[in-house]
Amino acid sequence: MRRVVSVRTLGVLLAVVALAFGAACGREGSPGGQPVAGVPIAQNVQVPGSPTFAAMQQRGRVVLGVKNDQPGLGIQDPTTGQYTGFDIEIGRMVAAGLGFSPEQIEYRVIPSAAREDAISRGDVDLYVGTYTINDSRKQRVGFAGPYFVAGQDLLVRADDTTITGPQTLQGKRVCSATGSTPIQRVRQQNLTQNVVEFQNYSQCVDALRGGQVDAVTTDNAILQGYAAQTPDQLKVVGVVFSEEPYGIGMNRDDVALRNKVNDLVQASENDGTWTRLYNETLGRSGTPAPQPPPIERY
Repeated sequence: MRRVVSVRTLGVLLAVVALAFGAACGREGSPGGQPVAGVPIAQNVQVPGSPTFAAMQQRGRVVLGVKNDQPGLGIQDPTTGQYTGFDIEIGRMVAAGLGFSPEQIEYRVIPSAAREDAISRGDVDLYVGTYTINDSRKQRVGFAGPYFVAGQDLLVRADDTTITGPQTLQGKRVCSATGSTPIQRVRQQNLTQNVVEFQNYSQCVDALRGGQVDAVTTDNAILQGYAAQTPDQLKVVGVVFSEEPYGIGMNRDDVALRNKVNDLVQASENDGTWTRLYNETLGRSGTPAPQPPPIERY
């Protein structure tokens, strides 16, 4: 039987995460190209049969698709220009395993609705940004992982007592990112007819603070970061109603690269690297790291 991280347990673990970062975009690497988070840069890496890896080697860098507005997961500090978060560290770990130093990573911010197009066109080599694995997306892109499992929840204003779970959303204005799994679920389950879409979750959060919407829905890991920024204004309802396995997106037909990245994620789980990366990002509040989910190879 497939063993996954319980979203209920994960919700509890994430409920006290208190991380706050900024937002922007660009390229970032550690000084001198030193390994990030103690991950050594692999030498003489070969991935036979991978056109994506061959393109990386030819250009001398990895183009990594990311999010830049998700506290604790993927965000960029507007002052220092540095990217931080668990997704970012997973991307750096994979790049290191492919033989690329931090200064050889080019970060490219891609909104949720454009991820499949960006991967299919080759605009990015890999995408690491709260990217839920599902059968529909597998028709267009490939996935390594999952490397994390989250669950859909609701972010509301701190003084709101009317929204207590998905069953109380009827008649409410609910916001999420265009092209995201959460917004699809709201529509499929007919949770409300009043759906508001923006390109980024940060725009939804701004609309929530301004009273233009009543709730923001996406993965609990993302929402906890926003709530932690202004706990006097926002809160997470705390009722998880989905399971969201995060994967690393890549070209659908590049099986060789997918197998290689799966090997790297598996090795990080086995040797403790995965737990260390979690502790340095989502776990900074002192919450223990959950058991990483098993890799799903196909």
